[in-house]
Amino acid sequence: MTAATTAPVERGGPSAVLSSPFGRALTRLLPLAVFAAVLVPLALTRWPGTAWPAALTVDLSAPLGGASDWIIDNRDSHPLFLYFFGHISNAVVLAVRGVYLLLLAAGWAGVTAAAGLIAWRVAGVRLALTAAVSFAVCGVLGMWVPTMQTLALMVVAVTASVVLGALLGLAAGLSDRLYRALRPLLDTMQVLPAFAYLLPVVLVFGIGVPAAVLATVVYAAPPMARLTALGLREADRGVMEAVASLGATARQRLLTARLPLARKQLLLGLNQTIMMALSMAVIASVIGAGGLGDRVYQALASVDVGAALAAGLPIVLLAVVLDRTTAAAGSGTAISGTAGSGTGAGSSAGPGTGDRGMGGRLGWALAALATVLVAIAGRLTDRLDWPETWTVNIAEPVNRAVDWMTAHLYSGVPVIGGTADWAGHFTTWVLDPLRGGLQALPWWAVLLLVAALALLIGTWQTALTAVLAMAAIGVLGVWKPSLDTLSQVLAAVAVTLVIGFAAGITAARSSRVEALLRPVLDVFQTLPQFVYLIPVVALFGVGRAPAVAAAVVYALPAVVRITTQGLRQVDPAAMESARSLGATGGQQLRQVQLPLAGPALRLALNQGVVLVLAVVIIGGLVGGGALGYDVVFGLAQGDLATGLVAGAAIVCLGLMLDRVTQPTERRAQRGTPRRTGRTRKAA
Repeated sequence: MTAATTAPVERGGPSAVLSSPFGRALTRLLPLAVFAAVLVPLALTRWPGTAWPAALTVDLSAPLGGASDWIIDNRDSHPLFLYFFGHISNAVVLAVRGVYLLLLAAGWAGVTAAAGLIAWRVAGVRLALTAAVSFAVCGVLGMWVPTMQTLALMVVAVTASVVLGALLGLAAGLSDRLYRALRPLLDTMQVLPAFAYLLPVVLVFGIGVPAAVLATVVYAAPPMARLTALGLREADRGVMEAVASLGATARQRLLTARLPLARKQLLLGLNQTIMMALSMAVIASVIGAGGLGDRVYQALASVDVGAALAAGLPIVLLAVVLDRTTAAAGSGTAISGTAGSGTGAGSSAGPGTGDRGMGGRLGWALAALATVLVAIAGRLTDRLDWPETWTVNIAEPVNRAVDWMTAHLYSGVPVIGGTADWAGHFTTWVLDPLRGGLQALPWWAVLLLVAALALLIGTWQTALTAVLAMAAIGVLGVWKPSLDTLSQVLAAVAVTLVIGFAAGITAARSSRVEALLRPVLDVFQTLPQFVYLIPVVALFGVGRAPAVAAAVVYALPAVVRITTQGLRQVDPAAMESARSLGATGGQQLRQVQLPLAGPALRLALNQGVVLVLAVVIIGGLVGGGALGYDVVFGLAQGDLATGLVAGAAIVCLGLMLDRVTQPTERRAQRGTPRRTGRTRKAA
């Protein structure tokens, strides 16, 4: 028989089946099936039933309650509080007060001039105008003093977060052992809901600015640590070998090579830290942060959407200005330091290149001098405070718009029905069956399903981690509410991916669409969740559907951005080759762009899962129930056990979902930190 006649037989043989993707999946799952065949009967014999066995749960209410009582009893007398936490609290108060008094002394004109000049030095005239107008709008909205309070708190919190994150990132970037040890700590800091650790912080520091600043630091430091470690680990090997060959010591290699090469990642870490700190402004107001967050919280407590929006817009404007400024510095468009260097932004066109003649220290000195002169002029003319006659009240028209939307869109819309009908149908057709199906599964079947999913795209190590995280939820005694939360997360992720992938593909194929979407995504990504919570409730009612809607709004910008970037970064040579072969636009998308952008799309999936999970607490405030409600209840009632146990369950749920959505190839890169949901704007 000839080779030609035997070829079809070989292609259809068992070896061909095993080498196919389906065959490889079966091969990987075969050991798991063997383990299940042995262990499941034993588990059913020992613990019959579908619910998590009560014998495998641990009650943490007694030890956590005891810890809470000990803190309350010793907070005013124990040396740990008097000589350690007390000094930290005093230092935070003095720092925030000092920055706030400095901002007030500069006056509205001095602060606005400083913002514009810094933006000009970093990214050019356009961003300078944006910064000046943004700060002016804060005054026009009547929020100048709260804006300065928030800015003072953010300056101190971001400084502490950057210092702590840089030190942790430096340790993780230079040592594999420390990186492996720090990774679970950073994971916990990022995934643990803010409400869950607000209670311990309040127990130690009390209600006020110190608790708010330290809670913000815990939330905002991990992105700086991760990106610092990433920058140090990805330093160009050729440069490092060249520096080492010149006889440089380890310290010299760090200062002269590693850190300069990691400049972009360090500035990106600063960008992420600022964004994360600002996103905590409203949540921190619950424990006495004051400023804009407190105005938002008070307005929402009185169901005043207009006042909440008036206080929320300055947070958005601050975030946009700081995001653009730090992003410009990280992308190499900064003017400072380019004069006479011949490298970096000074050697390429970019924002502000027309001002290169005044670059370097002289430009910064002139900018500082101009700021001081403007501040002195404002003091001499007694115009430090924003004039009340220059303010505009937007609360009334916004409230009228919300009332109109509620009256005309909530119900009775011809043909398509109202938003209340949509929420009801989504709950009945999607959320209820999904929750019922998950809770009807035997506990061992859920663990096997998690293991199979993690094993298909990861390794045995990732599968074991995912299973242990899911089992820990059962051990904590919150198995049923965790599955309820999981059903909401899965539904929200599905909606987010459908909308996000469609919008991302459209933006990647049209620069005009991308330009139009960018400000919308900026607003969605930086607007505090509490601000759009009431419009969501007004349109969809109270329940799990509005909780899903809030999660979709929060997670959508990251999915759109990552998808757009992934498609745009596809190898141009591959696209040109496809076009030369006569492929249509749709064929190029399906056969070239989407396959080559697979890692970015999987990252978008991962980020969508993590970010949706981050809004579980917000969903608990609008009827989402489950773990989110338990965390909020624990904070409101001072119940440390309920709040922390539910928060720990959310961490375990996030860890499990992270492991089952992380592609294998990314885990194969040893020592490379992964990007998580809190570093969403890195994309």
